[in-house]
Amino acid sequence: MTATTEERGSGAGLKRHVGVVGLLFASVGSIIGSGWLFGALNASIEAGPAAIISWALGGFMILLIALVYAELGTMFPLSGGVVRFPHLAFGSFASYAAGWITWVAVATTAPIEVEAALQYATKYAPFTREHMVDGEVVHTLTGLGYASAVVLMAVFVVINYYGIKWFARINNVLVWWKIAIILLVIAAFMVSAFHTENFTDYGFMPEGWHGVFTAIATSGIVFSYLGFRQGIELAGETDNPRRNVPIAVVGSVLLTALIYILLQVAFIAALPQSTLADSGSWSQLSFEGDFGPLAAIATLLGLGWLSVLLYADAIISPADTGLIYTTVTSRISYAMARNGNAPQALARTTDRGVPFISLIVTFVVGLIVFLPFPSWQQLVGFITSATVLSFASGPLVLSALRKQLPDQERPFRVPGGHLIPLLAFWASNLIIYWSGWDIVWKLGVAVAIGFVLLPIYHVLGQDTPKLDFRSGATWVVPWLLGLLLISWLGNYPEPAKGNQDVLTFGTAIPVIFVFSVIIYVLALRFPLSTAEIEAHVEESRKESELEEATLGEAP
Repeated sequence: MTATTEERGSGAGLKRHVGVVGLLFASVGSIIGSGWLFGALNASIEAGPAAIISWALGGFMILLIALVYAELGTMFPLSGGVVRFPHLAFGSFASYAAGWITWVAVATTAPIEVEAALQYATKYAPFTREHMVDGEVVHTLTGLGYASAVVLMAVFVVINYYGIKWFARINNVLVWWKIAIILLVIAAFMVSAFHTENFTDYGFMPEGWHGVFTAIATSGIVFSYLGFRQGIELAGETDNPRRNVPIAVVGSVLLTALIYILLQVAFIAALPQSTLADSGSWSQLSFEGDFGPLAAIATLLGLGWLSVLLYADAIISPADTGLIYTTVTSRISYAMARNGNAPQALARTTDRGVPFISLIVTFVVGLIVFLPFPSWQQLVGFITSATVLSFASGPLVLSALRKQLPDQERPFRVPGGHLIPLLAFWASNLIIYWSGWDIVWKLGVAVAIGFVLLPIYHVLGQDTPKLDFRSGATWVVPWLLGLLLISWLGNYPEPAKGNQDVLTFGTAIPVIFVFSVIIYVLALRFPLSTAEIEAHVEESRKESELEEATLGEAP
């Protein structure tokens, strides 16, 4: 027996204080974080000038996933929706699996954004230090950097404590700044230097399609786009979810995809030819000051004023995204508690509608992540794969709900029947595969830890829900094990990393398509019954009504 909405958590409930601009800017602000500061360089190293294709393909793949969540988010405008939706269609086991890996991904994102800000700020003080890890130069926090990171995380918590309305106001201002700076960089680079020969002299696609797809998953491209999720995670706190959620989710991906493609073009064209000549190839591209690549290029072009602005923005942009992910991590904890898969204290809200205990947990986890872990460059692939893994259940949920609740009101409906959900699921699995075996096996370990914790929680917890094992495990377990097996048999990033090179570039893509279809059909075959889904929907409806009752109250 699950607890009712009224029994789970306490307090005034979350507040619906976010308008359409606030929700759109929460997504755009999260997308324009540290990814754009490092992504252009990292993508160029992996794919050369064909990184332009990587940004376009990555944006398209994420758009497929975003469309799925636009339909789900308008049907059920619940905070922490990425975690809540699997609970509606497949029950507790599926929602726990999605919730755990989502929480791991978002809980590590705010700290990594803070590290990115401090890496750029090293120009002014020794916040980070360089050292070699597996032949790669990485930047980790110094004592001063760690202290500064703690302060920044504490500031995020304080802003969130004063409620979602304050968060939205501060974030809106910061997003206008971030958009203005990135557009200014694009214009300044294109006007100052546009070396067309950079697109051909060392090969347009020097690493072939293998490099193009690797760049999508590991260089920060997908990592950058994943910020669209905020339109879903904050859907329970917006004043008009039917209108605002599709605008925020789809609009943020389209807008930033255009900006990122233009930035990649400007980056490649602006690179001094001497820098490319010294490197000898795109894969060896480096230059002094590459802890801040865009600012370093601005300096080489004689744009000292732009370099100053970039170093300022390199602190503001990631810090704003860290603020957003602090908000979202607390909402994921809140959502897991609402599902009955985490301690109910995490669902308690203050009179301002803030899940305060969840915020404190977010802060403490951030401090742990700041310990001597790999830097931005090495964590971004893991976070990308973890987040995409959590998103991948969305297309399956959408199809199951269409089957079991055909008459449910859908203010926004994705056209094409099964086509877009299936393509979105396939795209998710491809992105995870392209991340490479050295990341996927670590992701497998993180998932395994969550499954070890699940029975412990059910033994020690109170009023825990039934697991709905048949509806969840029937497809979740073969899906996760299949991804591990395919990655191990594949050739990403390279056989030297421990994988077997059995699946080549040409065979892996169709194999993953067939695998995706099998899991898709399995999930469609074993959802919860219509009556069980309707019970979950009714519970979520009561929660929405409770939150609606607080609309218009002072924060």
